[in-house]
Amino acid sequence: MFLKDTIKKLVAISTLLLICFSSRTQTVKAENHQLWIDCKLEGVISFDIFNTAVTGLQQIGNPGKKNIVSIIDYTRPSSDVRFFVIDIEHKKLMYKCLVAHGKNSGDIYAKAFSNDTESLKSSLGFFLTAETYSGNHGYALKLDGLEKNINDNARVREIVIHGADYVSDEFIKKYGRLGKSWGCPALPVDISKEIIDKISGGSLLFIYSDDNYYKRNSAFLKRE
Repeated sequence: MFLKDTIKKLVAISTLLLICFSSRTQTVKAENHQLWIDCKLEGVISFDIFNTAVTGLQQIGNPGKKNIVSIIDYTRPSSDVRFFVIDIEHKKLMYKCLVAHGKNSGDIYAKAFSNDTESLKSSLGFFLTAETYSGNHGYALKLDGLEKNINDNARVREIVIHGADYVSDEFIKKYGRLGKSWGCPALPVDISKEIIDKISGGSLLFIYSDDNYYKRNSAFLKRE
């Protein structure tokens, strides 16, 4: 009898905890949805991707620039705008522009992703922006991948944000798509420095695609 009563109590407690967790999750999602509306992102970027990015920001805790979130939506073709910088604190979209993907990730769409050196593929997931420098691609921004076996080789692979001539409307008009990088999220030359200076020093970058491996293995997604 004692054992049965104990089991019943444990089941009741577990059920209550699940209800509380579910309720909190729904509350956070509702708050994020209102933030998405306040930032005027409807028709700009999907709520599901935005919600995942902001939820990830909340999990990280205290990045250096916690008010800024950058999102790359690789579900879109390279001829579309798919890089977005959002000021969470002031509830506004700061930048939106073209962004390239790795040459071995795909042609018009990025469909294959890797954490391996010399793969020449883009990586998905959550990153923190780091320091700026001037190198082979001009002014650039180093990235630190936060997801083990998904993007944590970013610094070793020299995956950085930089400007590139092949990221332009003119290139699209000529070839029907952007040029491709060696895995870096390259931006238009005329705006790359301004964006880099704004997001450098510890802001969150979330790169998303509808990729089954990433969805199965991301610790961030599992904690949503």
